[in-house]
Amino acid sequence: MKSKVTTIDVAMTKIKSGMTLMIPGFVNVGTPMKLVQAICERDYKDFHVISNNAGTADVPGIGKLVIEKRVRMLTASHIGLNPEAGKLMISGEMKVNLVPQGTLAERMRIGGAGIGGFLTPTGVGTVVEEGKQVIEVEGKKYLLELPLKADVSIIKAWKADESGNLVYRRVARNFNPLMALAGAFVIAEAEHIVPVGELDPDIIATPGVVVDMLVQG
Repeated sequence: MKSKVTTIDVAMTKIKSGMTLMIPGFVNVGTPMKLVQAICERDYKDFHVISNNAGTADVPGIGKLVIEKRVRMLTASHIGLNPEAGKLMISGEMKVNLVPQGTLAERMRIGGAGIGGFLTPTGVGTVVEEGKQVIEVEGKKYLLELPLKADVSIIKAWKADESGNLVYRRVARNFNPLMALAGAFVIAEAEHIVPVGELDPDIIATPGVVVDMLVQG
């Protein structure tokens, strides 16, 4: 089986300014730090970033992309741990789409599953409802939420084999499996890369068939 292991430099040729990127992490846990840093070292900008949060101001993860004003739009469930994100939102320099966390996760899931939308009562009667279709089912109102997809998903694994099968470690798993399926192109950063056959199939969370490139983390 062909190895998907490559260098950071080669992986970065798949990133272009203006793309929609999915970047995982619960705050900074589970974020592919090397890949984010590589983006920051290049003249890429004007991204629509889909992530759970805006990172933090003191760790070079998603927060660095925000602080360096490389993000034109952020779709996330909260931004409170990065004060700079709030300032950019208020000034209009960065558009922020706040999405309830469960809704955010499900929108990613259906993006990867090829489903056209789902109904949820979360947000009915609040600002979350603005601009969305409200559908009544058996006397109860629901919002129609649409799928989220990305041009490129950059994800983080604890261990991988050379064909791209991925294993995550504890809470660092978070949004990684969902984003791996919702990205048109997937670049994975792994702490440990082993030959094919060394991973127990029962612990593989993301199959190599959805991973396009693999870099050493």
